[in-house]
Amino acid sequence: MAELHRERKGMLRGALRRRGIYLLPNLFTTAALFFGFYAIVQAMNGHFEQAAIAVFIAMVLDGLDGRVARLTRTQSEFGAEYDSLADMVSFGAAPALIMYIWALQPLGRLGWIAAFVYCVGAALRLARFNTNIDVVDRRFFQGLPSPAAAALVAGFVWIVDDFQIERVVWLRYAACAVTLFAGITMVTNAPYYSFKDINFRRSVPFWAILIIVLALILVSANPPMVLFGLFVAYSVSGYVVWLWNRRKPRPAA
Repeated sequence: MAELHRERKGMLRGALRRRGIYLLPNLFTTAALFFGFYAIVQAMNGHFEQAAIAVFIAMVLDGLDGRVARLTRTQSEFGAEYDSLADMVSFGAAPALIMYIWALQPLGRLGWIAAFVYCVGAALRLARFNTNIDVVDRRFFQGLPSPAAAALVAGFVWIVDDFQIERVVWLRYAACAVTLFAGITMVTNAPYYSFKDINFRRSVPFWAILIIVLALILVSANPPMVLFGLFVAYSVSGYVVWLWNRRKPRPAA
């Protein structure tokens, strides 16, 4: 009887160990969540540049948690769900609230509708990603990824504040258009390259290192302009690929 009790106790401990939470990747997810929350707080305090920078930091951390989990073989169902919830705060609610407080609030109903379209677009994008993760081509995202959409919105705020452009009526409508574009593009079927087929453990030629160094120099020269330009180009690339695929002749049935 005592041996049976010890055996059951050992099985219970083994089950609990298997259901444990991996610390390293979830630390990156928690840090991304923190910066998403920090961005909302800074926007409420009127520090919009700090709020935009916090969204970009959250985006970098979000990209690292999945890579770290795969490299260390610490993927878990808990980590995937936690990552989605953190993404909804950092790349769904935070950019929508930042843009609403920064420029959309004076537009009245149009302003909060645009912010809500972005927020619900991020929620639908994350839900679709979680349900289709095993049935779509890993090389491409279906619709604009929520971190890229958040970077597009936050980059617009950052570049306007960096150039100290006055928030006149036309700029508020431009901000509304950027918010609607980002929100709607997240739920389209436009294919966006995922960069998931890049293997960091594989050797690369010397010119690849030079390109990375040049990219870092460009970003450090003028972060808001370079980052906003990069994400504008990325957000348009999905539509370009979609139109290019539509032009290809379809094989006869």
